[in-house]
Amino acid sequence: MKVLVSDSISPKGIEILQKAGLEVDVKTGLKPEELKAIINQYDALIIRSATKVTAEIIEAADKLKVIGRAGTGVDNVDKVAATKRGIVVMNTPGGNTVTTAEHAIAMLFSLARKIPQANASIKAGKWEKKKFMGVELYHKTIGIIGLGRIGSEVAKRAQCMGMNVLAYDPFLSEDRAEELGITKTDLDRIFADSDFITVHTPLTAETKYLINEKTIAKMKQGVYLINCARGGIINEKDLYEAIQSGKVAGAALDVFEKEPPEEGYPLTADERVICTPHLGASTLEAQENVAVAIAEQVIDYLINGTIRNAVNFPSIPFDQVPLIRPHLILLERIGSFISQIFNKSINQIQIEYLGEISNLNTQALTAAALKGILDPILGEPVNFVSAPFIAKERGIEVKEIKGNDAGDYQSLVTIKISSKDAYSTVAGTLLSRKDPRIVQIDEFSLEVIPEGNMIFMKNWDRPGVIGNIGTLLGQNNINIGHMHFGRKEPGGIAVSVISIDAFLTDEIIEKIKKLPNVLEIKPVYIPVH
Repeated sequence: MKVLVSDSISPKGIEILQKAGLEVDVKTGLKPEELKAIINQYDALIIRSATKVTAEIIEAADKLKVIGRAGTGVDNVDKVAATKRGIVVMNTPGGNTVTTAEHAIAMLFSLARKIPQANASIKAGKWEKKKFMGVELYHKTIGIIGLGRIGSEVAKRAQCMGMNVLAYDPFLSEDRAEELGITKTDLDRIFADSDFITVHTPLTAETKYLINEKTIAKMKQGVYLINCARGGIINEKDLYEAIQSGKVAGAALDVFEKEPPEEGYPLTADERVICTPHLGASTLEAQENVAVAIAEQVIDYLINGTIRNAVNFPSIPFDQVPLIRPHLILLERIGSFISQIFNKSINQIQIEYLGEISNLNTQALTAAALKGILDPILGEPVNFVSAPFIAKERGIEVKEIKGNDAGDYQSLVTIKISSKDAYSTVAGTLLSRKDPRIVQIDEFSLEVIPEGNMIFMKNWDRPGVIGNIGTLLGQNNINIGHMHFGRKEPGGIAVSVISIDAFLTDEIIEKIKKLPNVLEIKPVYIPVH
């Protein structure tokens, strides 16, 4: 079997592939048309971030069985096209965790002591000792937004320096926070009490411009900001203005919205901003770690058929994939739905399998549910393999219950997620053994197609509620696809799930909240793969 390595990786990874008996070609810097012309010769493709594996290239990959990303992000791979062709897409989560955390700490020190600026000054022949007065980190408060693998490593190192650690992560349980010796809190306290703030989340709809003019206004005068995660989490225009006003004393950026930034970009030109060219994972150790990891994963799959760290497939044998795949989709979508309507920290997840589904590989199904639950707002990439471990890392207890009696259904699955003082349940099934449906939300029975953009709403069961929201959406040129309703008794509390053809803006959400008899509203988005 043949492996193409199209981006530079550590020689150790190539050596491992060859020792396993695989034929390896290293061809870096290929243009898209060049890659397309030769990709049909290979069983595996190993890449980093430079190679763009588009649908057109995947269509030409007649023999390709696996795409291995030596690193975490797989934005440069068309995962939908790969899945349709039965190509496994793998990454190496965790391989650069320590390296990126260390870079964030290096940025922290550099900000506190103005090390890059002082270095540049002395090399320019100056001796400006008074100009570069710094601040101690000891007893200062650092706010960490996102306590995944990298955020947790930053927290450990900050604690060793005598810093007070505040952390915000929706999926971090109180027990896990206590175990780590940190203070779990909300974003408002992070903004209000932190001397330094560092972000370690992915760039999603929820985290886009998380740091902006309004949130910066909530921060301490003279706060310092660090971003070694993704460009776009911080609104760079708002950051620049806050630095000019003195609200933000300095910033350290390893990532930017546009990379590389244009020459003369205001932030990079300001001496109060420390900049590095996306170096978070750039150490010899990290590059060797991810090269070795992806080589071993590709070997394991090509030779043994074992799937590890796949972002588009669960770890199940191929002969079970056609039977289990519709159930995996159901579990992931139910998980995603309940995650987006439940707004508290999660201590426990209970999944009940009734009927025929209880005889399937429920470990893979539970992994799919956890992926759905963790994906929407988690601060690191999640796949079917990593989801159970991530839940465990956050102190979330996961329980499975199985039974034979599914009532009126051939199979019924119910997900219950709980915090210390609240819980929510969502139940679902497959129609015609292939079409996912939600059939119960808490105590309300209804039938929902869980896909695309939706509005989840609790309201008093009064005349005019649906008319009001329909009118409001129409006035904003938002088309309704489906409307689903459930109630226990006339005039009481009811739930509504409305499928729409567009994202809701914050402005429209606020308008819906103000409609008569509306008690609660949450936008929900479930992608269709």
